[in-house]
Amino acid sequence: MYFQRKNRIGIILCGIFVFSILIVSRAWGNELDEVIGHLGSKKIKEIKQAIQDIARMDQPQVLPTLFALKDRHLRVDEQGQLFILSDDETTLINAITKEKVSAEDRQLRIPRINNSVRRLLSPVIAQLQLQSDDPSIRLEAAKELSRKGKLTEDAVLAIRVGIHKEQNRKIKNILHLALARIDLASGDMDQRIRAIERIGEAGNLQFKSVLEKILIQNEDASYPEPEERIRQAAKKAIAAINLKQTIVTQAGNLFYGLSLGSVLLLTALGLAITFGLMGVINMAHGEMLMLGAYSTYVIQNIFNTYLPNYFDWYPLFAIPVAFFVTAIVGIILERTVIRHLYTRPLETLLATWGVSLIIIQTVRLIFGAQNVEVANPNWLSGGIEVMPGLVLTYNRIAIIIFAVLVVFLVWYILQRTRLGLQVRAVTQNRSMAASMGISTAKIDMWAFGLGSGVAGLGGVALSQLTNVGPELGQLYIIDSFMVVVLGGVGKIIGTVVGALGLGIANKFLEPVSGAVLGKIFILIFIILFIQKFPQGIFSLKGRDVEN
Repeated sequence: MYFQRKNRIGIILCGIFVFSILIVSRAWGNELDEVIGHLGSKKIKEIKQAIQDIARMDQPQVLPTLFALKDRHLRVDEQGQLFILSDDETTLINAITKEKVSAEDRQLRIPRINNSVRRLLSPVIAQLQLQSDDPSIRLEAAKELSRKGKLTEDAVLAIRVGIHKEQNRKIKNILHLALARIDLASGDMDQRIRAIERIGEAGNLQFKSVLEKILIQNEDASYPEPEERIRQAAKKAIAAINLKQTIVTQAGNLFYGLSLGSVLLLTALGLAITFGLMGVINMAHGEMLMLGAYSTYVIQNIFNTYLPNYFDWYPLFAIPVAFFVTAIVGIILERTVIRHLYTRPLETLLATWGVSLIIIQTVRLIFGAQNVEVANPNWLSGGIEVMPGLVLTYNRIAIIIFAVLVVFLVWYILQRTRLGLQVRAVTQNRSMAASMGISTAKIDMWAFGLGSGVAGLGGVALSQLTNVGPELGQLYIIDSFMVVVLGGVGKIIGTVVGALGLGIANKFLEPVSGAVLGKIFILIFIILFIQKFPQGIFSLKGRDVEN
């Protein structure tokens, strides 16, 4: 009997507890519905108070309504009911019941909001988004909160809770920074020092101005910040931020230099083949780069018009098209013009310069004089943020990898195929190769086509970095010749070293001396280098040397 009575009491107590929870949750739900209703008020003050109450209640289900208010998609009918307008503006969704109704024949008004409401909305939305299951949403919310200098107590509490719950290290660090900005205004000196130290460790540049305010002196040389420990901590943190930003800048220069060097490598690689084999100064080689870029533009338009579902794959189809288009143009150029001028280098230079002008004008007549845009596919858009302020973009990473693959392919052709064997034979001793039965005229043609095709591949890569225009090739032809001369004529390893070295040097010199002066310094260096090493970094005996 005793145990039965005890069980009955336990069941009754559990029932009372559950009933109490239901009553409280219902009352909380009614209060939330009432607060949401105030978002449609005609008074700015009531709207702001409703937003603050929503932040206090910490209910993420209100996010669609807050977004609708911010984006001016919230509507209020004559009875004061709130509705979210759909994107097609034909359907209304009740903000509380989620019921869908038609937007036709309804008298609706848009809640009036101003900048003060928007400033209040952003951190509240971010506060609620911290509870999302999507890491990308939480990341953006953390960034939004870290940008705000003043936050409500509810937002601060949400940040502290988020720090303890968050498993993603990147998001957690950003939340720590957001909390550090708040703790800077604390009355606790130790808490302020910890906040400053955390800011210094993060090295985030956006907090530098906050720390610099601590070190500002008054006219009488006194400091608004009386505590010496705080000022010393701020100095150390600023020094740490400067050091980290220097590292970020130099790492960025290295990355962008590698990507520029990769484009130069693709351009100069073909030039090294033709120049090294035939000793021809081809001033139209830059136009092969431009034709490759325009080939990519044409393939993009074809996919955009006829195969929109496969648009993201157009660069893969543009690669062989650009190669064959420019290779064919190169072969035609070699067969019609260059083959008659092998023994007259000055006339070859003038003739190919004239051909380059003809190609440029032809492209102008077909595509127009204005630059055209080649869009990045989705898989080449965006990047990897390795540290604050340094993003390794996918298109530049892809170009570096692409250049490595092309270099390997050209090396394989020249070192492991019959064509490559014959090219090397003609390069080293043309008369001996001819006496062995090698058709030097055909080798010249195929080598020139290969060099032009590789330049076309450079155009595919370059189209993913910049707009495409008729003068695109003119911007890279001089740099390509400098790469070939610096690396050593006809030597692939020399072209690789020269291209990457020139690309990196350009990017490191530009911030210091400017783009034009930087190129002048590089040109002077190459002139002096050639005076000492006329055959470049890596030398290779060719027929010009033999003769």
